[in-house]
Amino acid sequence: MSKISTAEPLSPYSSATAKANIETHTLSVLVDNEPGVLARVVGMFAGRGYNIESLTVAEVAHEAHLSRITIVTSGTPEIIEQIRHQLERLVPVHSVKDLTLTVRAIERELAMIKVRGKGENRVEAMRLADAFRAKVIDATTESFIFELTGAPRKIDDFVELMRPLGLVEVSRTGVAAISRGPEPI
Repeated sequence: MSKISTAEPLSPYSSATAKANIETHTLSVLVDNEPGVLARVVGMFAGRGYNIESLTVAEVAHEAHLSRITIVTSGTPEIIEQIRHQLERLVPVHSVKDLTLTVRAIERELAMIKVRGKGENRVEAMRLADAFRAKVIDATTESFIFELTGAPRKIDDFVELMRPLGLVEVSRTGVAAISRGPEPI
């Protein structure tokens, strides 16, 4: 008779010490713009049990057929280092840069936030939108859709403030990031 284990499954995030040292990092990955590259990168994360919190991809050099993948992930410093090294070994990857370690990196995200509201809630939603420099991109007599661009934390804060006022839904692009200064990735 076999014994069924009730232990937690092994993953990079299993141990209590690992949970205490979890850090969030933004990685900028320059890759060939060709079919299957994104699947290989995402497959590397899935195959090893790593989580992707945000993922954006766009072509950045048309003539050279290069795309930038910006990945926000989390793990212990050792896991982040493993992720970086494993990404560097993938054939279509040209470079991997951990922008979290670059003090001069800039991160931005775009969000559209739909809020339902009438009366005082409507007035308060507009006041907060003004304070956050959110732009109204659609309005009806019963709802608004706000457009907000900024650091991910700013968007998180705005969404939390809209929740009690009638938050309906949120659509976010994911993080786009770049290092400041004259050096490329």
